[in-house]
Amino acid sequence: MDTPSRRDVLAGLGLGGIASALTRAGWTRPARATEGRLFRDDADRSLSLPAALGSVLPAGPVAAVWLYTLAPDLMAGWPDALSADQRALIAPPYADLPVRGRVALRGGTVNLEALASLRPDLILDVGSLDPSYRSVAERVQGQTGIAYALIDGGLDRVSQTYARLGDLLGRPQRAAELAAWANAERAEITRRLPTPADRPAIAVYYGRGAKGMESAASGAITTEVIDLLGARNVVAAGGRGLVTISPESLVVARPEVILATDQSFLDALRGEPRWQSLPAVRAGRLYKVPALPFGWVDYPPAINRLLGLRWLAKLLYPEAFPEPLAPVVRDFFARFYQVTLSLPQAAALAGEDR
Repeated sequence: MDTPSRRDVLAGLGLGGIASALTRAGWTRPARATEGRLFRDDADRSLSLPAALGSVLPAGPVAAVWLYTLAPDLMAGWPDALSADQRALIAPPYADLPVRGRVALRGGTVNLEALASLRPDLILDVGSLDPSYRSVAERVQGQTGIAYALIDGGLDRVSQTYARLGDLLGRPQRAAELAAWANAERAEITRRLPTPADRPAIAVYYGRGAKGMESAASGAITTEVIDLLGARNVVAAGGRGLVTISPESLVVARPEVILATDQSFLDALRGEPRWQSLPAVRAGRLYKVPALPFGWVDYPPAINRLLGLRWLAKLLYPEAFPEPLAPVVRDFFARFYQVTLSLPQAAALAGEDR
């Protein structure tokens, strides 16, 4: 499921609009398959599915990443257009899948008439199980007749998420293999992390956008990587979505490490006098977060962030992670993205070539 404010029930269309759009498209609810199976999703909803799925539509970017890593051949399309840089790091022919739009997102972009003619076997959403998401799933499913599954997902429950997706999508063996690699990677990172007794938590600020004043509080899914590494997010806990802070509050927070999504923010930190008192600026611990083919730390909050966990661990605790990151990046891309990288390519993606 997508952040921030990931969906407002097909905002601007209304669920009544779904029915009218489908009717105009000449589509009626498909008859239930005579042979099929029942699946109970993580919101405790019973779904009637074909014995074998042939087409799955991801509801948004988070579901798209999970689905792509596990069963790309089932993908009915991408929710958003991929950039040229992203396409270069997605295995063919999946880079060329059509853009279907976001099924349930603020300003939803799904083309309902196209959805009607597409007739996927399943709409898949992965992430939070907040009651509002269940309401969306039930209403969309009720209006379209297309099964809509909700699967719980997060970096702290990779095994469970892949196990459930493997069962749902009919790929239990591959799901187990991906989960095993992810669990081993998590365990190795955790084993190397210094304990609180050995080292105080490092103060980290995560800035989004050109000005860098958009962030997320501790406990938010978008900053989960920071929390999992035992660092201290200088944006205090409170709220689940994105927040806007003032330059003055950042100066007061005195982060030791600053992560940025935009190079413009890093350039401003290095060049503007108001930032020169920050410990992160004085120590030169300013880093642009890798973002290809999907964000390594923040968005979309799916399994792609496992790479960010290792990347940030190495930046925060270089003495505990002295080896190059490129071999891990190459292995992850091969297993999860089905793309073969050279070591120099992997190093460049991780920023190790600078």
